[in-house]
Amino acid sequence: MKVLMLNGSPHENGNTSIALKEMEKIFHEEGLEVETLHVGHLPIRSCIGCGKCGATGKCVFDDIVNEVAGKFEFCDGLVVGSPVYYASANATLVALLTRLFYSAHIDKRMKVGASVVVARRGGLSSTFDELNKFFTIAGMPVASSQYWNSVHGGAPGEALKDAEGLQTMRTLARNMSFLIKSIALGKEKYGLPQREPGVFTNFIR
Repeated sequence: MKVLMLNGSPHENGNTSIALKEMEKIFHEEGLEVETLHVGHLPIRSCIGCGKCGATGKCVFDDIVNEVAGKFEFCDGLVVGSPVYYASANATLVALLTRLFYSAHIDKRMKVGASVVVARRGGLSSTFDELNKFFTIAGMPVASSQYWNSVHGGAPGEALKDAEGLQTMRTLARNMSFLIKSIALGKEKYGLPQREPGVFTNFIR
């Protein structure tokens, strides 16, 4: 079983990385494979709504997004970490996730999702909500912890001082590991839930 982690910070070894590495230690203890990709520093453009992915199953811009899609398909859990900018996630990360979730025609159901947010002071809850929406539109169970999945830290390395935040990360990783293992057993015995054909209703008549 494998967890894919996306570091959405521009800084590879900043406070967001500290939070993710705290989770990674627990995943290894739980026997899960982990791969972490640093994506927050890359020149990732936003979706242009061209619709070409509807025919090809991949984004027309052949960059890191399609690479992540290939890894996303074969993972059992996805952790997305971001610093907080103006009470929202790093725009580069949001561009990646928007294109990834829209263009990748893979079955995302029952892959466990978790978002991790890091800030000096405020904006954590709104960023946490923003990232979780990618999971909940895709049929992905969302892992929870003992508190909202957040760590405080401003200056580089300051997150190491947030003992409660780091404990929250460890608890999140344990809970996520449990969900991944439990879902694997459930899929083996019951399969995935039945899926109805999509119904799309416009609100403009």
